[in-house]
Formats: sequence, C-alpha cells, structure tokens
Amino acid sequence: MCIKEVKKDNLTCKVFANRDEMGKAAAKDAAAKIRELLKTQDEINMVFAAAPSQNDVLKHILNEDVEWNRINAFHMDEYIGLEDKFEKTFAYYLKTTIFDKVPLKSVNYVGSGDVEEVCKRYTELLSSRKIDVVLCGIGENAHLAFNDPPVADFNDTKVIKAVKLDEVCRNQQVNDKTFDTLDEVPQYAVTLTIPTMVSAKYMFCVVPTSNKAQAVYDTMNAEISEAVPATAMRNHPNAIMYTDADSGALLK
Repeated sequence: MCIKEVKKDNLTCKVFANRDEMGKAAAKDAAAKIRELLKTQDEINMVFAAAPSQNDVLKHILNEDVEWNRINAFHMDEYIGLEDKFEKTFAYYLKTTIFDKVPLKSVNYVGSGDVEEVCKRYTELLSSRKIDVVLCGIGENAHLAFNDPPVADFNDTKVIKAVKLDEVCRNQQVNDKTFDTLDEVPQYAVTLTIPTMVSAKYMFCVVPTSNKAQAVYDTMNAEISEAVPATAMRNHPNAIMYTDADSGALLK
C-alpha cells in the first residue's frame, strides 16, 4: 500500500512501507502498461537498469502476466574494462536476474570491446527504434543511468556515450556490495544519455534504501538541472518514482 504520494511538476513519487511493497507496485504498474501498449503494437522496446535497487521490481515482474515474446530488451549501461570479470558486469546481472528467465523476443546488450565501435553499434540499434518503457533507478548522486552530475547533459546529441564515473557513483557500488573496494570499481562506463532515457514513452523509476533519501528529495525539490540529473524526469509526461519508507523519508 502506498503510504505517501508527492507530485512535483510532472513527476509523481510514491512511497511504500518497505522494499517488497515498492517492488510489487512498480512491477504491477509496469506490467499493466506493457499490456496496454501491446493492444495496439506488435512489440515493445524496453530498457532495463542493472543494480541491486532493481531486485524487488524484477522479482515481482516475473510473476506478472506479460507477453515477454513480444518484448525487445535493452541494456542501459555498462562498465568499461571488465571483459575478464563478466560476473561483475551489468550484463551478467540482467542475464541472470531476468533475461534468462523469460522468453524475450530479443535481448540486446551494450557489449564490450572498442568503445567507439560499441557506441556506434548501439546507436544504430536504438536509432531505428522507439523506446516504449524504461525500468530504472537513480544514484546516490541522483544520476540517471551513468549520467553523473559532471557528465549529464539534458541536450546531449548522442544516444550512448563513454563517461568517467565520479567518486560518489563509484563509492555507491561499494555501498551496494557489488565491489569490495573502491579500487576495484571501474572508472569508466558507457551509458545511454539523458535524452535517450527520457525519450521513452513511460518511465518506472525504482529507488529503495536510506542511502538514496537525499537523492530522492533533491529529485523532487531541486532546480531542474544537470546538477541533479534525475530532475529530468520532472519534465517527462509519464514518469513515476517508487520508493520505500527509507528512501522517501525526507519527502513532505
């Protein structure tokens, strides 16, 4: 049950008592929108974030009535330089958490290798498609995908780009226990840009834990700017943010 709801500009933020209720609600809403879209479309294109923050929504969406064989799945962002540590990649997370568990029409990974070639290939892939649904989160620095404040650009002309990760973002990976130490966290990644993210018809943003409380507050209250990248969702006509009681604790 939603215990609090806040709206600022176009963005609605729903607060739930715990992570499980948050994930269940987000999964139910996303699945309902997928079913609605598939009434008038042969297929949909859906972008997935990969992070522990997405565990709850992905767990519950597996139990929803979804025609996965009509969904093209896309990978949102990826570290650079983990070719020999696949189990640490976002591709591995998505593969094991959802992509291998449902009969998707297609699975599209960012890939690895020469960064320029990776970006060129993925740009060509996405440029010919309209993104229908994004399942995402935000970072402790309010990044959207890997668009940290120093590299976020609301007017970016690129579909995907290489970025240097800021220290708050890299520390978050340690806080999330995806890496043991800061030195292990890659310094660079490739990411869908802000304009690519917000080009989606619908955005379902899932943000649990107390570590994200300030980022959630800033997303809803700060000036809309690249200093708080997630504020871009406040201009989106169909974006909803789902939080638990901890991440939504600062909202009034």
